[in-house]
Amino acid sequence: MILNTGTRTDIPAFYSKWFLNRIEEGFVLSKNPYNNQIYKYNFNPKTVDVICFCSKNPKPLVKNLDRLSDYRQFWFTTINPYDKDVEVNVPDYRKVIKTFKELSETVGINAVSWRYDPIFITEKYNLDFHIEKFEEMASELHEYTSDCTISFIDLYQKVLRNFPEANEVTTEERLIIGENFASIADEYGIQMKTCVEGTLLDQFGFDSTGCMTQQVLEKAIGNNLKVPKGKYHNRECNCLMGRDIGLYNTCMHGCRYCYANSNMKLVKRNQKLHDPNSPLLIGEVKEGDVVTEVNEPSYIEPKQPTLFDY
Repeated sequence: MILNTGTRTDIPAFYSKWFLNRIEEGFVLSKNPYNNQIYKYNFNPKTVDVICFCSKNPKPLVKNLDRLSDYRQFWFTTINPYDKDVEVNVPDYRKVIKTFKELSETVGINAVSWRYDPIFITEKYNLDFHIEKFEEMASELHEYTSDCTISFIDLYQKVLRNFPEANEVTTEERLIIGENFASIADEYGIQMKTCVEGTLLDQFGFDSTGCMTQQVLEKAIGNNLKVPKGKYHNRECNCLMGRDIGLYNTCMHGCRYCYANSNMKLVKRNQKLHDPNSPLLIGEVKEGDVVTEVNEPSYIEPKQPTLFDY
């Protein structure tokens, strides 16, 4: 089973105590955001092939990595150069870079990946800004990661409401960014990637197949996976999204471009319902709730014996 903690919220940044309690108790409950169905997933190291973390601030959980030593991990860390006018509660990117280096040294360079996302254009955050900052960050990170994934802002209605000054990145601007980022990445030995952004930037050497593909996860855990066809595929990419244990409207970073939060009032209301001792991220199991246990196997292929094994 592949467990994902981060497409709906940032568990390492804000709910690390809850997550570690779930590890300690050996299971987690996750509520489907669309129908309130509750699923139970067991944290058995023999069946959990990899835990995927997506975070803008891994530091709270990085301090407790020894408690995750029984589990294979993949860390997707977003490091953007934006100020508090955009990423309200995200630590300064220089601090996140420092944590990223520590994380890479602990779990290994194959198990960490850098995300520069989303890219948008404003008067303040123009093309020159992005190119300059990307080079600065690549020079810091190239010895600690082998790749970087970028994406461009999606102007959903909630994003337009919370971030009205953001503009779509035009095709011409995407090409300028793609060409310049690729040139910088080549200098530092970083593979550039996009995910669900089409193949426009492939001409500059980008890999557009996805950011959390089977190949990426196999590289992170050092094992081959035999995942059933169609399993975990719910987007227009080759990513294996896994069983997500997060919940929308719970991330307190306050990023104005966020698609996972409707508004911060709802986030703060949900935060008051969080109990680090509850099996659910938000709230408690109520009388009448139906909990379905998911007994999913390991998809790691057994390694074939060699002559040295006999």
